Amino acid sequence: MIKIDAVHGNRHWLDGGGMFGHVPRSLWSTWVTPDALGRIELTGRCLLVRTETQTVLFDTGIGCFFAPKLRGRFGVQGNDNQLLASLRAHQVEPEEIDAVVLSHLHFDHAGGLVTPYDAGRLRLAFPNASYYVSKLQWERACRPHMRDRVCYVPLFQTLLEESGRLELIEQEGRWSVDPRFEFVFSHGHTPGLMLTRIWREGLPPVCFVSDLMPGTHWVHLPVTAGFDRFPELVVDEKRLLLEWAAETHAQLYLYHDPEVGVITITREGTQSGVDALTWRPVQL
Repeated sequence: MIKIDAVHGNRHWLDGGGMFGHVPRSLWSTWVTPDALGRIELTGRCLLVRTETQTVLFDTGIGCFFAPKLRGRFGVQGNDNQLLASLRAHQVEPEEIDAVVLSHLHFDHAGGLVTPYDAGRLRLAFPNASYYVSKLQWERACRPHMRDRVCYVPLFQTLLEESGRLELIEQEGRWSVDPRFEFVFSHGHTPGLMLTRIWREGLPPVCFVSDLMPGTHWVHLPVTAGFDRFPELVVDEKRLLLEWAAETHAQLYLYHDPEVGVITITREGTQSGVDALTWRPVQL
């Protein structure tokens, strides 16, 4: 038995130009309305999965670890870690999380790992969990390039290492904890981004795609983010993802889209090729 639920971290605002990269504002602003600072609203749609033996959380949202000045810069909504309230709405306490699987360690995906700034000294919010991240992403986070150094918070790596419960995933494949989970690496957004495919008996697979495709606007292959380290590789990796999703009828779980959480990919008519693929929203 696998039970899957969406749990939300704090909503926040990031620069629209950063999110849409080379797409001009004159175009992307017709898709989503920016605020006066040119930012667009995003969510942190984390994934709660409960099996017969494990309670697993995929990514943790941006959290509320920033000092007030930075909290305002990124438009973080709320004064506490709203992921915890979302988990409790599903009758799950932080102490009950057995594993936290991190697609990568950028602060808008890993910030909910820690307690809020106003609570004093930061500590891990899930005291009994083991923490899983790809080895390549861990190495990147510990020694970031100067171009993406701002995306990482060194304290997160320190707390994870000191916990003694950090597990590094070195290669793609089925998870040793539960083979119904499959890890697949992507390197265009950041080296070692870890997507997770969840295989369910009698139901289509679910894929947590993280920042390879932040939302529905990025389904269009040429649309990449300015935060992507290797945009052309992102395009190639998205192509493979969409083709796989069309073939397997997979449900793609979107992390940042404030409106649409899950989509499927289908082919239009008798056309072939990735240009014939289209998406539609579905329920898990």
